[in-house]
Amino acid sequence: MAANRYIFLFKRLKRPVCSVSLRRNATFSVLLESPSRRPVSLLRSGGGGSAPLSWTRSISSGNSPRPPDTSLFVPVDIKTDFSEDGSVGAELTQPLDKSELLKVLNRFYKRKEIQKLASENGLDARLFHQAFISFRKYVLETETLAADLHIVLNDICCGAGHIDDIYPYFMRHAKQIFPMLDCMDDLRKISDLRVPANWYPEARSIQRKVVFHAGPTNSGKTYHAIQRYLEAKSGVYCGPLKLLAHEIFEKSNSAGVPCDLVTGEERIFVDPDGQQSGHVACTIEMCSVTTPYEVAVIDEIQMIRDPSRGWAWTRALLGLCAEEIHVCGEAAAINFVTELMYTTGEEVEVRNYERLTPFSLMDHALESLDNLQPGDCVVCFSKNDIYSISRQIEVRGLECAVIYGSLPPGTKLSQAKKFNDPSDPCKILVATDAIGMGLNLSIRRIIFNSLVKPSINEKGEKEMDTITTSQALQIAGRAGRFSSTFKEGEVTTMHRDDLPVLKEIMGRAVDPIETAGLHPTAEQIEMFAYHLPEATLSNLIDIFVSLSQVDGLYFVCNVDDFKFLADMIQHIPLNLRSRYVFCTAPINKKQPFVCTTFLKFARQFSRDEPLTFDWVCRHISWPPMPPKNIKDLAHLEAVHDVLDLYLWLSYRFMDMFPDANRVRDIQREMDEIIQVGVHNITRLIRASEAQSSESLPSTQLQTPPQVQRRLRGSQGRGQPPKDVSGSSTLGSRLVQEGRLTKDLLQQLRREWSEEQMHPARNEQTHSRTGGGKSRADKKKRK
Repeated sequence: MAANRYIFLFKRLKRPVCSVSLRRNATFSVLLESPSRRPVSLLRSGGGGSAPLSWTRSISSGNSPRPPDTSLFVPVDIKTDFSEDGSVGAELTQPLDKSELLKVLNRFYKRKEIQKLASENGLDARLFHQAFISFRKYVLETETLAADLHIVLNDICCGAGHIDDIYPYFMRHAKQIFPMLDCMDDLRKISDLRVPANWYPEARSIQRKVVFHAGPTNSGKTYHAIQRYLEAKSGVYCGPLKLLAHEIFEKSNSAGVPCDLVTGEERIFVDPDGQQSGHVACTIEMCSVTTPYEVAVIDEIQMIRDPSRGWAWTRALLGLCAEEIHVCGEAAAINFVTELMYTTGEEVEVRNYERLTPFSLMDHALESLDNLQPGDCVVCFSKNDIYSISRQIEVRGLECAVIYGSLPPGTKLSQAKKFNDPSDPCKILVATDAIGMGLNLSIRRIIFNSLVKPSINEKGEKEMDTITTSQALQIAGRAGRFSSTFKEGEVTTMHRDDLPVLKEIMGRAVDPIETAGLHPTAEQIEMFAYHLPEATLSNLIDIFVSLSQVDGLYFVCNVDDFKFLADMIQHIPLNLRSRYVFCTAPINKKQPFVCTTFLKFARQFSRDEPLTFDWVCRHISWPPMPPKNIKDLAHLEAVHDVLDLYLWLSYRFMDMFPDANRVRDIQREMDEIIQVGVHNITRLIRASEAQSSESLPSTQLQTPPQVQRRLRGSQGRGQPPKDVSGSSTLGSRLVQEGRLTKDLLQQLRREWSEEQMHPARNEQTHSRTGGGKSRADKKKRK
């Protein structure tokens, strides 16, 4: 029997169970591939003693990388099949006593030397505990263990082996449930982000000239960069917003310089044959880092430190293959851009600009909306404040335009045009910080309704904090623009207590930019997935960020939105590249309708079923009714975002989203319907207030004839015609027109009910009051 045992073990141990390197002071060798049946024990230092010595991995010289966040390591379910061994282990030895085996395993777990050795081989306390629980369950619950492990455990139980002999088998099991332990060095190399400049060999192969146009808002810095862009034989403009890209696109073509437009949702080629022009205006995420240009313009460079989108500015600055790079932005970014370009061996020429028109900080707050004047802009940082302020302005008999971030670009432009038009009675603007860039507005005075703004920090956590100096200057700079009606601007606050705070904020120097954002690419995540095929995309991203190494100039951008979408579609069968593309879609995760549609898009895509125009119309219930209240308006904004999502995906998966042109047509119509809603926003607010308190039907909005005609023409495309005429009671109309208050309406209803229940008593009351009802009727007629 002993000879058979040795022969069997020799076959089983041909491959090493665990590779380790030994310390220099070790006096014994551990030969895991030894043909002899000598117990494999841990090394001992010196000649005596029974305490085994720790095994260690040899590590390369230099600074050791930071330890990974092992809480992100998800154990993998493993299926072990030792049916070929049968019960060889039991035949060679004897069946294992489970109770004795449990004691042995617990002693193994408590040994400090084992814990230290496991830590040196990648298992920290968390992973060691998880691996042990899994290993113990496997040993105790598996009917037939691997023969070599069975024999080792039997020897230990019988006192013929050392408890440390379990370690190689424990590590084998740990690497099966945590496969990243075997490829940690490879994963670290993939996630090494310390030299991002080397990712762009085309840009590194030329010597670029970098010009920094630095100055505050309305200083002409972008104008001078664009002039050089228009003079060049070829060029690319990279802006943070679709509105800015559209503006340069129109300005370039108006100047006789053929220019294409490329955004995430739209491609416009001015050449009739679809050939690319020498110039292109694009959103910064869409710029090409392989196409050669003579001039490239990167606008709003200070956004390179943005926690979510900063990576796009980093990519453009390091990767654009242009002879001249013209960077526009705040002076606070000069030193950082200079240092960043030092790593690429490129010098930076700085051109400073001063503001063309002055603006001053007033010495008193507005305090009341009664003090509003033509050209005023009230800045709020929440949509609810927008609604509230708009309603209060309307009560005072003034008309106001409204601009906030979730409005479609066409609606924003329409509201800006309405506010800027000298012949339009609308002289007040209520807006969020969305006016900070991308819109040309004729504002005389900026009024901060609040100085507290919600934001997302680098950890993805929502914070309520006072606006920064940079944000305050960006918004305040919209007052008194050079090309506007008002050549001098003023800035103040709504509330008296906020004014000294605003003065202190604007009196500070802008915080210098110190880091630039980075983001893992699809190729890097695919390489990660090759090593960790069982991990989810969200888990891959987590592990990548945990292992990533960046130097002091960079940080890894927040990936919470990416992970949110990855978790949402994890159960849908998609290949990794398609899944990654879906998760980079720019959607607002706070909108349930958009998230639900995103999920349906992914599910339909996974079935290889094209998402046709008719399918989209059925899903969004096209054609829509004009909004009757704020809730309806918010839903239409979400539908517009859904159509944006379709167009965005159509440029990534053209075969699966084939009807982009037809979808864009109905998106334009949707924009016009939303414009109607925003034009009547105070009526929508009143309708919402009435519905929330009285559940009253809302009034019908004044829908322009052209929109009505388009709605009638669209009815055959989607669903049956809908009744767009609202019906309302006399009471509700009087409340919404401001002729009757809600309290008075309730009182009239109570009196009417009492009159129906006690007609005789009410007749006596009327006779005593001298026919109050007839006088009320006369008053109403008047």
